[in-house]
Amino acid sequence: MAKKGDKQPDKIEGNLNDPHSLGTLAKAFLESMLVKNFSTHTVNMRRLHLNRFIVWAADRSVTQANEVTRPMVERYQKHLFYYRNDRDRPLGFRAQHSHLVSLRSWMKWLARRHHILYNPAAELELPRIGSHLPQNVLNPDEAETVLNQCDVKTSLGLRDRAIMELFYSTGIRRAELANLQIYQVDMTKRTVLIRQGKGKKDRIVPLGKRAALWLTAYLEEVRPQLMVEHHNTLFVTKDGEFFSTQRLSDLVRRYVKQSGIAKQGGCHLFRHSMATSMLENGADIRYIQVMLGHASLETTEIYTRVGIKKLQQIHDATHPAEASSSSESSSSDTESSSDKPPSDSASDEEAA
Repeated sequence: MAKKGDKQPDKIEGNLNDPHSLGTLAKAFLESMLVKNFSTHTVNMRRLHLNRFIVWAADRSVTQANEVTRPMVERYQKHLFYYRNDRDRPLGFRAQHSHLVSLRSWMKWLARRHHILYNPAAELELPRIGSHLPQNVLNPDEAETVLNQCDVKTSLGLRDRAIMELFYSTGIRRAELANLQIYQVDMTKRTVLIRQGKGKKDRIVPLGKRAALWLTAYLEEVRPQLMVEHHNTLFVTKDGEFFSTQRLSDLVRRYVKQSGIAKQGGCHLFRHSMATSMLENGADIRYIQVMLGHASLETTEIYTRVGIKKLQQIHDATHPAEASSSSESSSSDTESSSDKPPSDSASDEEAA
């Protein structure tokens, strides 16, 4: 069953009847990626990036792979930099980087298979990508406020609570949750098996007690009512269909907005919040890395810069300005105590 709301893959641009055209060779390149077991998402993104280049090149009467030159690739890089969409918004440097990486990989593939004499993008200097912190992270109280927005007296409200509890407990990605099957959740061991996550890697993550209770309630009371066709997908829509990633994002975003918290975000908001809170509470960063499914520890280390609770404590305890402020406060307390009237016991002693 197709996931309602999922964007269908774009078609390859260009003349596919010409074996030497950019379109035909782009199609062959994408097929080779599928053969090498690249994810469908990665292939679709490469298709999107290459289509942009093919259309741009066709506007300049370049339709053959051997017509692409290094100066042309450099002009395309400038085009991405100056590009503006219908809302006059530019492409971010991360998006520009992704487009150029796709183009460079394609040109490398063409050169290796002798479709072109050399790789015109081999020495292309990619734009630098800054390291950005998550814009919004919920503290525990805010997370509870969002979770409590669900009307659990209704079937859909109970389902939505189970979805968000699972996001918050496990830090699972939205695509991983959308693809979860019933048999991947072990209520006895309280674990969730995530198959073919990002990078086509499997992992097992713990499931919190509270999340397990909400999930059990959903499975026993709600899911049987929503089912139309028999399948094992864990979460289903009101029509019994699979959730698309966009629909999950819209669902969570609606509750975040409804909570009145001055923060924005969707499914990833719970992922960021879980990781940050666990680190601040003393969890080893390597365990967080395993839970989030990060291939590199460097990716997980971003949360050490988001959660500054311990850094604030160290700052307050060691910074000279804070130390002097504390000393002044202590001195002030001493002086104020000397100005207080004597206690009743002291008065009694004097009277005696």
